[in-house]
Amino acid sequence: MKISLCILLLCFVALPLQADNIKYLENSHLRVGVDLDRGGVIAYLAKKGGENLINVHDMGRFVQASYYSGPIPFGNAHPGWKNWAWNPIGAGDVYGNKAKVLESTATADTLYIKTVPMQWALNNVPGECIFETWITLDNNAVKVRHRLNNNRPDKTHYGAHDQELPAVYTIGKLHRLMTYDGNEPFTNKPVRVIKNAGPPWASWKATEHWAALVDETGWGVGVLHSDIYSFIGGFYGTAGKGGGKDDATGYIAPVRKEVLDHNIVYTYNFDLVLGSVNEIREYAVSHHAPTRPDYRFRTDRQHWIMANCTDAGLPFSGYWHIKLEKNDPQLIAPELWWSAKEIPQLSIRAAFHTQQAQAKLFFSVLGKEGFSEEQSVTFSVIPDGRFRTYTVDLSANVHYRGTITGLRFDPEDSGASGDYIDLLY
Repeated sequence: MKISLCILLLCFVALPLQADNIKYLENSHLRVGVDLDRGGVIAYLAKKGGENLINVHDMGRFVQASYYSGPIPFGNAHPGWKNWAWNPIGAGDVYGNKAKVLESTATADTLYIKTVPMQWALNNVPGECIFETWITLDNNAVKVRHRLNNNRPDKTHYGAHDQELPAVYTIGKLHRLMTYDGNEPFTNKPVRVIKNAGPPWASWKATEHWAALVDETGWGVGVLHSDIYSFIGGFYGTAGKGGGKDDATGYIAPVRKEVLDHNIVYTYNFDLVLGSVNEIREYAVSHHAPTRPDYRFRTDRQHWIMANCTDAGLPFSGYWHIKLEKNDPQLIAPELWWSAKEIPQLSIRAAFHTQQAQAKLFFSVLGKEGFSEEQSVTFSVIPDGRFRTYTVDLSANVHYRGTITGLRFDPEDSGASGDYIDLLY
């Protein structure tokens, strides 16, 4: 996986932190702080009276947003970062130029920060977007809501790229990377240690949506992103040593492919949890909600991505308008787990403007991931341009059993000039 594999480890400018301008929020369990001199990114996290657990060795570390899109390469990149993508991050760039905080407010229970980020690989180039961050506390957890407001003059559709949601870097004392990545989430099955010295980082499916970096006693920082299964992470440097300004660091990032339109408003939430591995896991379990494949495309893509087809970009006018002018057009859902027994059918409401009268719904099964003809259901459609609801009986396929992990919708086998679909849900 390409994203930020080296960002924080091979930086050419280390941050002098003598004059930090930190704004804090605290409760009886912990204290969190944002660095207003470096884009308002999270630079401090500690239990009450404890050591800061966040690595701030250089501009690429901290806890911060990091987004990716085309073109590749983008701009006149640093020689050490050739062929790098469009990549605004929250703290600053590889040359040491700092992101600018436009606004920051603090109440008794919320921090808010508005920032112009910097393009990581370029010299003093703002990010063509605005970052907004809201931070609140929940006992031993920091709850973060982050929003990207894109305003790119380049309106090219660059397709989906992996995003760090977010990038989290911890001190060297937290060197044991723990997670649950088995096939029976939320059943108290044993967790495991991911052994990796990066970069390149390890990648895994965090099927309970969390991972943690902990010390020898099993205490540390957990990262929970309840919408995401794919994580990357690892440890760099000498294990068990080093504070916030040292080179050794642990790394965790929930990742997902997203299309970042030139004008997208993209929001996600994550939690940072302090505690033992058991406490971090208990927090994740207590904040888990049952998942169902329910996607309504009135305003956006609902994290779906496209292959061999295009749309008109954002905003949507009440439905998703997709041009089907290439061979084998595909709409691919974000990874999601659900019981086939509990959801035997799916409904699709769409208006087909196609030359073919058949569509196909593929499903991915736990233990047999990926999409294949045997894991699909073909259904008839009426290509008259009128919105209709089509109920697809997935249970009729003998392979639709157990845990389902994903969907792919092919509106027709082979697109043609002028073909399109309007998809409501």
